[in-house]
Amino acid sequence: MDNMFVSGFTFVRNAVKFDYPVKESILSLLPLVDELIICLGNSEDATAALIDSIASPKIKIIHSLWNETLREGGRVLAVETNKAFQAVSPQSDWCIYLQADEVIHEDDYAAIREAMLKFKQDERVEGLLFNYVHFYGSYHYVGNSRRWYRHEIRIVRNKKNIFSYKDAQGFRIDDRPLQVKKINARIFHYGWVKSPLFQTAKQQSFHRLWHSDEKVKARVKEGEFDYSGIDSLKEFSLTHPNPMVEKVQRMDWEFQFDTTKNKLNFKNRILHLIEKTTGKRLFEYRNYKVI
Repeated sequence: MDNMFVSGFTFVRNAVKFDYPVKESILSLLPLVDELIICLGNSEDATAALIDSIASPKIKIIHSLWNETLREGGRVLAVETNKAFQAVSPQSDWCIYLQADEVIHEDDYAAIREAMLKFKQDERVEGLLFNYVHFYGSYHYVGNSRRWYRHEIRIVRNKKNIFSYKDAQGFRIDDRPLQVKKINARIFHYGWVKSPLFQTAKQQSFHRLWHSDEKVKARVKEGEFDYSGIDSLKEFSLTHPNPMVEKVQRMDWEFQFDTTKNKLNFKNRILHLIEKTTGKRLFEYRNYKVI
């Protein structure tokens, strides 16, 4: 790719059991990379067969046994991310990371390639920052309150002192935030879109990466997940990435939200209004330094 070698890397486990759109995620990433490292965890379902069905020569699978004792802060997610990252080719210039519920839109491919080429020789730039679109409840609503992070690093240089941070949301280099450039590209995050029964099962499994079984039972109720407790949403009026179209059409549950009303407390109403008016988010957590 224009004298540039790009690796993709991801990790996955029990994608079928918890209805992760990992096949769609991988299909969205393959056109951008020369190789794609998949760290395949010990699954209890047909995840391995699902990955095999993609049948791309770019895919390289490494098998992993998750450490079930890492039940604090989601640390195991970073461990699995780092396993995949360490396996990328030494010749890679850039490495693109996606989680199993994240998909790239084909409309953004050109901007992503342009940014990687533009900053390839600028060693100050250690990563590239994406905009996030967080879907919730259905494929027709996206989160627009402060509970959703707006940006995150999804492209990093191939430097082995870069590592996945905490619960794998971002990256660090030598235990400091990466220096990054914002790019005009999006990550579509679908982790909060699945049938209510799948969502309950996913939440039970996910919370076990942070808490004891007792706390999981207290935090996640049995039965269908209740999406109605969300604070604020807006309608999504654009297009989904091509690999997601069929999955969107197969949606078999109902979720409606009145976007003219929200459940924000007074403080968050004020902060939400400031952000809506100015585009600036006050007191925003940033695990990166924009240069």
